[in-house]
Amino acid sequence: MRDIVKKYRPHSLSDTNAFVEERIALSELPLVSFVRLGRYAIKNNSHKISVVRLAEIARKLRILVDEDTEECQHAKARADEITSKINDIVQFKKEELPLQGEILMKLAKLDKEECRMKKIGDKSVEDYKNELQIEKRKLREEQNETGISVTMSCFISAISTPEKAYFLKWMRINLENHSHEVLPQLRELYKQKCQDICGNKTEIAELDKKISDSSLGVEHFIREMSQLYEAAVSLPENALYQKQLEHLPKLCAQLLLDGFSLELVDGDSSNIPEKWITSVFSELNTLVEPKNKIMVVTVLGVQSSGKSTLLNTMFGVQFAVSSGRCTRGAFIQLIKVTEERKAELHCDYIVIIDTEGLKSPELAQLDNSYEHDNELATLVVGLSDVTIVNIAMENSTEMKDILQIIVHAFLRMEEIGKKHTCLFVHQNVADVSAHVSNMRDRKFLLEQLDEMTQAAAKMENKLEFKKFTDLMNYDTETGDHYIPGLWHGNPPMAPVSIGYSESVYALKNLGELEKNIPF
Repeated sequence: MRDIVKKYRPHSLSDTNAFVEERIALSELPLVSFVRLGRYAIKNNSHKISVVRLAEIARKLRILVDEDTEECQHAKARADEITSKINDIVQFKKEELPLQGEILMKLAKLDKEECRMKKIGDKSVEDYKNELQIEKRKLREEQNETGISVTMSCFISAISTPEKAYFLKWMRINLENHSHEVLPQLRELYKQKCQDICGNKTEIAELDKKISDSSLGVEHFIREMSQLYEAAVSLPENALYQKQLEHLPKLCAQLLLDGFSLELVDGDSSNIPEKWITSVFSELNTLVEPKNKIMVVTVLGVQSSGKSTLLNTMFGVQFAVSSGRCTRGAFIQLIKVTEERKAELHCDYIVIIDTEGLKSPELAQLDNSYEHDNELATLVVGLSDVTIVNIAMENSTEMKDILQIIVHAFLRMEEIGKKHTCLFVHQNVADVSAHVSNMRDRKFLLEQLDEMTQAAAKMENKLEFKKFTDLMNYDTETGDHYIPGLWHGNPPMAPVSIGYSESVYALKNLGELEKNIPF
């Protein structure tokens, strides 16, 4: 180490406290010296080497490389076989994942219209429903005629093998490499269009669709599986075809048990494949003990407010995180509770739901954005036992909009007699003693929630609800948590704040909350 320090020490630095090279005591070197050393060494080293090349050198030196295991290499070959076909993502999706896209969009619209009946006109309800059913059947027949592509056959075969975890990791790496060639430029253009006051909504919608079409991840392959299954079970006459696909939900249920996420809501079409999700959960119930209890935790908040990071830190999962990235839809992950915490939490598994941000600047440009936010909030609140709401006290207008959406969702849950536990998380709070000093803010928040509850109750014609606490279990002393910023300084060189980890750990202690949840 001393030789390295001597070799790369920046002699040009006029530091009066600089060390004497002949008597280097490493323990006396300040951290900043090593930071300077690293920057100087990188800047002045023209010889660069890739990680792949490093692995080759390691093999020559007879150092074991983990990726050389037979299972890992076999899985990599399977993933490369699929992703090597990708020249143009949009074209690849049309040819190899044909059941999503326009067909799925049309099906989603028909499903919603069947529930809302907005275009019924002078027709009778029964006749109008029959018309919609006929249209849906035609689309399902079109999906069935398309059948399974060669790529999907390879994908299903790969996730049926013991090395499926390796395969999915390699798939994710390969697909991200392809997406990074296209998406950054499209997102930057999209951002500019959204910030333009005179921006054309039609252009923004077209660009939004282009970004969606140019995105490709493992979730798109799972989505194709769901549509293969939905199309097969929707047409009872295709009994033989159903038999060939009946194992797909079990494959997906096993992936959930292995720690992979499952798409609950298709973010592109806002569609929920009900038959697929029902079958996956039925298989999941068979794989685990049927009497196991499950607690569902959801995070709601605006885009880029740290929802995914919060869940990742709390539970050690890996939901996709990217600054400025508009995640679409909702994803779930299953976590097994350890034996020592089962008695405390009164459950055997925790299901966590990660959702796209409400009041997204991108979706705000679209005509149905408010309706979309209401639907998403109502769905995930209805599924949840504990709802964590990410809010920012400094933006009162944005906070009020979010709370209004959430209050309406909670009010609708009263119709089925379900009372939730709610937590409010205030992110990026600098003062560690904020819980004590922000008593006035918490009181103001509760007053706003009460006002919104009364307004929402009036709109829903449920005047018996006067206070927010009439809807859910919420206490201003235990229901508000203050979390400092994730980074201690400015990224990318800033370390993770210890205070963030400690605050999230305190939030994770849900034992007291579970006393109010009827299992």
